[in-house]
Order: sequence, then structure tokens, then C-alpha cells
Amino acid sequence: MANQEHKGLRRIWNAFFFSLSGFKAVWQHEEAFRQELLLSVLMAPVAIWLGETIEDRLILLSCLFLVLIVELLNSAIEAVVDRVGLEHHELSGRAKDIGSAAVFLSLTWTVIVWVSILIL
Repeated sequence: MANQEHKGLRRIWNAFFFSLSGFKAVWQHEEAFRQELLLSVLMAPVAIWLGETIEDRLILLSCLFLVLIVELLNSAIEAVVDRVGLEHHELSGRAKDIGSAAVFLSLTWTVIVWVSILIL
């Protein structure tokens, strides 16, 4: 495994820069992430403004983060599948479809929570 010789603060420092590289890569290569990030940036102030309690605000914001996290994981799955091979394979398609379904569920949950808190 890479960087096993680094421990403690050095490992955390390296992980921070690996994460920055991941954000850069997803920004450059994944339009869905860019769209969801833009929507989250626009919706975050709405969550803060319309949430009546700190709990409401945190739940609304957490849903936005959930969508971004699931999209990051989906993008990682797609990158690994594409690295293995671009030819059509049933398991590759299944992995990508399952990742897409996870993103769909996170978006659906976000809508349910937002409607429940802000309208109902």
C-alpha cells in the first residue's frame, strides 16, 4: 500500500493533499459534481435562512453534503471501472448503475427532507 512509511501528522498532511487532488480531479472531469456543487452552494444560504432551528439548518445542510459525498464515491467507482477497461462488461455496467442509483437516492432523500422541513 502506498505511503505506509508515513505515520502520524505526516500521514494526515499527505492525506490532506491527496484529498485536494481528488477535488481537483472531480471538478475537472465530472460535470455532475460541478452541477451538484453549484446547486449546494446556492441552496446552503437558503437552508440557513429558512431553517427555523439550528437542527433544521444542520439537517438541510447535511443533505447537501450527502449528495456531494455520494457523487464523489460514484465518480471514484466510475474511474476505477473505466481504468479496468472501456469495453462493455455486465459487471462494469452494473457497478456504474449501482453508483448512479446511490446518487439518485441521495438526491431523492434531499428533496424529501427539504420538503418535510420547509413546507410540511
